[in-house]
Amino acid sequence: MQELELEKTYYLKSIPKEIEGITPTEIWDIYIPEDSPHAHLRLRKKGNHYMITKKQPKNTDVSEQIENTIPLTKDEFMALASCSNRQVRKNRYKAEINGHAAEVDVFSGKHKGLVLVDFEFKNSAEKNNFIAAKDYIDVTTLDTVAGGVLSSKTYSEILQELKTFGI
Repeated sequence: MQELELEKTYYLKSIPKEIEGITPTEIWDIYIPEDSPHAHLRLRKKGNHYMITKKQPKNTDVSEQIENTIPLTKDEFMALASCSNRQVRKNRYKAEINGHAAEVDVFSGKHKGLVLVDFEFKNSAEKNNFIAAKDYIDVTTLDTVAGGVLSSKTYSEILQELKTFGI
């Protein structure tokens, strides 16, 4: 299934209060190929659902991505899971923040401490007019936090790179 995703991503220095009391969905992502600087192919276990997704920018605006997703069985996912060590584990909280639907990702493993929030939009005008809270740092265009790049780094490496962008 092909879908256009309109999204903005923000780095948070702490876990937002809006996710208190919400049960997260555990996500395990594996990026392929392992030797690619920015892998665009992702295996995902999301709760009890399994899929493989190819995600690429529609054009030069990385806030607009074309996604092609194929559902997998658990056996198919597990058979493919060993093909790469570029992995990300996180808990995803769906919440409303400042009147907007949001997905807050709280990372674990080698990314423990990283907190990102994604806002998805119905159209480009909604995305372009969105104003986030002042303490949310827009990292939408930074490859450093894109899953395919993120999977090859630790949280401390990510923080060092964010500092070079003044974050």
